[in-house]
Amino acid sequence: MKIIEANIWGIHLPLSEPFVISYATFPHMPSIILELKTDNGLSGFGEAVPDEHVTGESFEGAYALLKHMLIPEVMGESPFNIERIHQKMNDRLIHNPSIKAAVDIACYDLMGKAAGLPVYDLIGGRAHDRLTYPKVISIGTPEKMAAQCTEALNAGYEELKIKLSGDVQADVQRLHTIRQTVGDQVPIRVDVNQGWKTVDQAKRALSQLISLDLDWIEQPLAPHEFDAMNELKSFSVIPLMLDESVVSETDLNRAIVARAADKINIKLMKCGGIYPAVHMAKTAEAAGLTCQIGSMVESSIGSAAGYHAAMARKNISSTELTGPLLFSKDVGNLTYQIPEVVLTGQPGLGIEIDRSVLQDLSVKYDEIKGDIT
Repeated sequence: MKIIEANIWGIHLPLSEPFVISYATFPHMPSIILELKTDNGLSGFGEAVPDEHVTGESFEGAYALLKHMLIPEVMGESPFNIERIHQKMNDRLIHNPSIKAAVDIACYDLMGKAAGLPVYDLIGGRAHDRLTYPKVISIGTPEKMAAQCTEALNAGYEELKIKLSGDVQADVQRLHTIRQTVGDQVPIRVDVNQGWKTVDQAKRALSQLISLDLDWIEQPLAPHEFDAMNELKSFSVIPLMLDESVVSETDLNRAIVARAADKINIKLMKCGGIYPAVHMAKTAEAAGLTCQIGSMVESSIGSAAGYHAAMARKNISSTELTGPLLFSKDVGNLTYQIPEVVLTGQPGLGIEIDRSVLQDLSVKYDEIKGDIT
C-alpha cells in the first residue's frame, strides 16, 4: 500500500458571522484540504488551517510548501509509516505545522480505512464515553454576550467559552455580566488570546474574577512569557491554560520546566497532526497536566481528527472543535448533537466528503501524480 497521488484544494470556508478574537476578526476561514490516494484505491483526507499569529504560516505560503516540499516526501510511502513520514517532513521543512498536520491526518484516514477501524482505535481505543464541546462566545458588548450565553444554554449547551479582548476593565465587566445572567452552576472557561499585555494587567484582572468560579483562563499573556506565566500561576487561584505558548513538544517541555500552567491546549494545526498530539498528551500526563484538544476553526476533516485524538487519551479532559458549527457550508458531515459530537465508528475519520461543496469553495487546486518539481 503506497501513496501515489495527491489533490490539494485551497478553500475559503464561509462563516455564518464574523469570528472575533483579541488579535483578529475573520470574515471567513482559509483552509487547505489534502487528499492522498494509494495504489490499492483508497483515499484519505487531511486539512491545514494556517494562521500567521499561531502557526507562523500564511495561506499562500502554506499551500505552496505543501505542494512543492511535503507531497514529494510522501509519494511512494505507506501511510502506516507515520514515524518515518514525520521524520522526512521535519528533515525537509522546519516548523510549518499545519501542513504537516494535513499529511498526518490524511495518512491516519488511510490507515483506518485500510484496517477497517476508526482512527481512535489505532491510537489507544475509546478512553471516554462521550466528548462534549462548549458554546464559544466571541467578543461583543457584555449584554450581547450574556444574551448569547442564555441562548446557548437554552439550546442544550452545558459549558461556555468566553473570548476576551485584552481590555481589562471591559473584560471584567463582560464576565461579571455573563455570570450574573447564567447563574452560579454553569461552567465557564475564558480565553484571552494573549490579550493581557503584562503580568500586572493580568493580576489586576484575575483579582477581580476570583468570585466568578471560572473553570480556567487560557493564554492571558504573550506566547514566549513562560517566566511571567510562572509568576501569574503562583498568584492565581484560577487554573491557567497555555495555548499559543505550546506549539510543539519542545514548547511543552519549557512550560513544564517553568511550571507555567495547569493545563495545556493541544491543537493538531499547531503540533503537526495526530501523531505528535498523542505524544504531547502523554508527556503532559507524566508531568501532571491535563489537556484539551482545541481548534483553529477547521472543517469537519480537521475537527474529526482532533476528536479522534481526544477520544483515545484519558488526560485530554476537554475538547473545543466547533468549527463546523460556525460555517454556512462545510466540506464534510461530522455530526454534532448539542452538547456532544458523534463519532460514527466508521473506518478512518468516519466522515464523508462533499466534493461538490469542496469544488464550490475552492480558490486554488492542484492534482499531483508521482514526483513533482
